[in-house]
Amino acid sequence: MRLHQLKLDFIAEQDRLLLRVSTDNRLEVRLWLTRRALRILWPLLVQMVRASPEVALQSNPEARDALVGMQHERALRQANFAEAFEEAPREMPLGAEPILVARIQTDKDGEGNQVLGLLPQQGQGIRLTLDNTLLHSLCKLLQTAVAKADWDIALELPTLQIQSDVDGAAVPKSVN
Repeated sequence: MRLHQLKLDFIAEQDRLLLRVSTDNRLEVRLWLTRRALRILWPLLVQMVRASPEVALQSNPEARDALVGMQHERALRQANFAEAFEEAPREMPLGAEPILVARIQTDKDGEGNQVLGLLPQQGQGIRLTLDNTLLHSLCKLLQTAVAKADWDIALELPTLQIQSDVDGAAVPKSVN
């Protein structure tokens, strides 16, 4: 089965993020992400982004950060955020109630894609295989949902920082 769509919403009454994952064979899994889970998840996602072979090969930290920023922009251009999440009836193999994510695991598959495991304290969760576009898209969805949650958490990806000269004008750093 292949991932079809992701949807991430802040549910104020629960003070949690609801992640809905649908597959191409009409299955859906729902997961609760708490602030605590997010504080564990975000650094792992940043590590995954930095583990991209093109980024990891760069010896200069500024070059790595600039490359992460460029990959993020490229991946988001390839993603489809305009299409609404399909609210079609689906089978829910892990139940209709969302699973509370208590454990997070990371790994790589045989093709070098990142694999993210979102698991409850006990029982079955899901493992998402994330290519570069999906990884950056998930980061963007989390950034947007957390901004709506007003949790006072900044989810930042590494990017090339711009220095200011004496007059306060932005001066781009050069990366060779």
